Amino acid sequence: MKARRFQVEDRIVYRKTKSSLRPGQNARLIAPATNGDGYSYCVDKFWVVALVLPDGTLLAKTRRGKVHRLDANDPNLRRATFLEAFFDRSRFPSLSIVAEAANS
Repeated sequence: MKARRFQVEDRIVYRKTKSSLRPGQNARLIAPATNGDGYSYCVDKFWVVALVLPDGTLLAKTRRGKVHRLDANDPNLRRATFLEAFFDRSRFPSLSIVAEAANS
């Protein structure tokens, strides 16, 4: 598989699979659970690349300051489209927070 290239401050979208009794308003691909007690669904998480490590993994920063380590070839990871970056800009962390994380 071809390695994807990401840079610091790239806006990324990570599709996370979740399950609960009531999916939230941002849930996509909603399906009833196999036992019928709840639902499984996907939620798009809007993060920014804080650091690209030499081994090809990324450190992604959330809006609330959490850091996630992701493989650059994860199929649930993609760059945000121009329209997502514009219309959903409030859902991404500010780039100043990401710059602080990269410098430390």
